[in-house]
Amino acid sequence: MIQKLQRRHFILFGVAPLIAVLATPLYWESLYHGPFELLLFFGLWIVTGLGITVGYHRLFTHRSFQTSAPVQTLLAVLGSMAAQGGVTSWVAIHRLHHERSDTEEDLHSPNTHGHGIVNRLRGLLHSHFLWMRKHPFPNVLRYAPDLLRNNHVSMVDRHYYKIVLSGLMLPAVAGYLYRGDLNGAISGLYWGGVLRIFVLEHIIWSINSLLHVLGRRDYHTKDSSRNIGVLGLVTLGESWHNNHHRFANSPSFGLKWFRLDPGFWTIKALEKAGVAWDLRMPDKSEIDARRIGS
Repeated sequence: MIQKLQRRHFILFGVAPLIAVLATPLYWESLYHGPFELLLFFGLWIVTGLGITVGYHRLFTHRSFQTSAPVQTLLAVLGSMAAQGGVTSWVAIHRLHHERSDTEEDLHSPNTHGHGIVNRLRGLLHSHFLWMRKHPFPNVLRYAPDLLRNNHVSMVDRHYYKIVLSGLMLPAVAGYLYRGDLNGAISGLYWGGVLRIFVLEHIIWSINSLLHVLGRRDYHTKDSSRNIGVLGLVTLGESWHNNHHRFANSPSFGLKWFRLDPGFWTIKALEKAGVAWDLRMPDKSEIDARRIGS
């Protein structure tokens, strides 16, 4: 039953958006009409991306800060709209990833398929998105018991598919209201729904694949996690992956104020607004002392 649900989710939100985007040149003239479509894309990409990095990842997985119940619910809803799985299952898989990173028990490591170009490519494709076709499901009682007790998260989980659908329908309705016809609804659905899901998925998935193969290692870790700081903006701070694996409970992945980390900037804004607290920042001396070569 679980594997059937995995395949269905993979086809709906992994394969279908890919096919739609590859076919874009065939119907481009009916999709793009002006800046409104770009506004839909970037606006929903940013808020659902923050739902993943701030909500799913930094709050629910690593508990790097505390926040109010309404903010928890909002972040869980925005993360669900990204169509990357329900929050409890996402958290369980990611906690397992940190526990078993780059071992045979890691569900999406690119480094467990052998040597040579062919095997390395197989590993990258597996870790990027093919692993989602069929994989062992972590025991949520072990890996996410806190979320099972969280009524707000459980409520969002129960309505996961409805929330994903709402994330598709909202831009479609916006497109219809703005353009006044069915073509506007279709272009809104594409830019704010299908393309937005596709782009955000592949940005997040590249953290699992590329950032365990390419980039710089500033800290010794038990895995091969790496940093590509120039991608900090587009990944909303997730590309400081080696930093994150060394200080997993830190709300800041960049660790320094001048590094691009929009996810952390959002958490700091929530703190300034009085709805986030207990940020688990590592000491500066610890950050500096644990760098490779220190």
